[in-house]
Amino acid sequence: MSSRLDSLREALSVSPKNVPLLLLFGQACIDELSFDEAREAFDRVLENEPGNTQGKLGIAQVLYLNGNTSEAVVRAEALTKADPGFAEAWILLSRLAVAEGDRDLAARYYQKALKLNPSLSDAGMERDLPAEQVAPAAEPSADASYDTESVIWESDNENDNLPDMQKPDASFEDVGGMEEIKEEIRMKIIYPLQNRALFKAYGKKLGGGVLLYGPPGCGKTLISKAAAGEIRANFISVAVHQILDLYVGNSEKNLHQAFQLARDHAPAILFFDEVDALAADRKDFRESAIRTVINQFLAEMDGNIGSNEGILILGATNAPWHLDPAFRRPGRFDRIIFVPPPDESARESIVEILARDKPVKRLDVKAIAKRTKDFSGADLKSMFDLATERALSRAMKEGRLVPLATEDLTQVAKSMNPSTRAWLENAKNYALYANQAGFYDDVLTFLGIRK
Repeated sequence: MSSRLDSLREALSVSPKNVPLLLLFGQACIDELSFDEAREAFDRVLENEPGNTQGKLGIAQVLYLNGNTSEAVVRAEALTKADPGFAEAWILLSRLAVAEGDRDLAARYYQKALKLNPSLSDAGMERDLPAEQVAPAAEPSADASYDTESVIWESDNENDNLPDMQKPDASFEDVGGMEEIKEEIRMKIIYPLQNRALFKAYGKKLGGGVLLYGPPGCGKTLISKAAAGEIRANFISVAVHQILDLYVGNSEKNLHQAFQLARDHAPAILFFDEVDALAADRKDFRESAIRTVINQFLAEMDGNIGSNEGILILGATNAPWHLDPAFRRPGRFDRIIFVPPPDESARESIVEILARDKPVKRLDVKAIAKRTKDFSGADLKSMFDLATERALSRAMKEGRLVPLATEDLTQVAKSMNPSTRAWLENAKNYALYANQAGFYDDVLTFLGIRK
């Protein structure tokens, strides 16, 4: 398990504000009885997302496990008051009531939790509760089955945490640069939709898998949304927290339902952000339930559970080195594309897009692009935001509209450090010393390094 913690720590060093990753790390620390580290992880979750209920629940769990039952009760009760349907908080309250010797109250809390989510039944807990107040745990449903490679859910039960579907308004015109990625996506889903008979004659199916990796903020999510907007397809964005669940079997079921939602509404783009958290290397999780989630993901991608015809599965990651090699086999993420920081030409396009609908004057996009080397798309947006705030401040003082000029943007750029450099330095080490299969050759090419 220590290797799992080390792997998660390394991932957090690259993406320290990744809330789903922090939640996963916090729970792993609890599993390893590292309560201080777990508390720190959940505190960091709330620093980034103050309203995150799983982070609040995690802190209450740590307090309970450390013996601080009074504070844990206060926090758990606050969670159920804010959301009476939060079944996991009721389960924690039940455990706390047992710890404080009130078995009748514990039974009432436990029954409330099971009414909200029957899968939370816990035979161990039930032994500590009055038998006459605890209904027998529900038997596993006949419409759910498990095998050694994957958990396959046939149930149509509704999942409240199911990702939402969108029809994005964005198109490839809204994405600066990234021409190779656009063409790869066109070949996977756009051209087959437009030329069904031709692609069928060549035995090419509509859909497939593409893995996008690179520094944060360089457009992986944007290009995915734009691909859906380009063909008016359904776009389903899956966050890690919508899949991972503390209770056995729920994570696999959530993952299946996300895939099934895409199958039921094809053509669709199913987008997994921070996919490394769901597709991590199984050798780091020999004794962990996360292995079954990874196996489930592989089975879903293979189409063993349902046809993936018409589904483009896009995965995005900042830490490709944590991905299980099985995901890179043909038929899964068989196209792996490095999304680097935008080059000078792409930065010009991004600046032009960001300048739309803003008051600008004498904007020299070439000069701005030259002075923003290694800036990500997110960095460029931040540059515009800061320059806009300064222009607004002047406008309020002078009582007139103050347009953005080249000097405003280049001055802000001088005060910023590109966010991509830390990632590129880390990736360079993997590309030089852990690149036996040539997985990171594009990184070496981008950096101008020859081994």
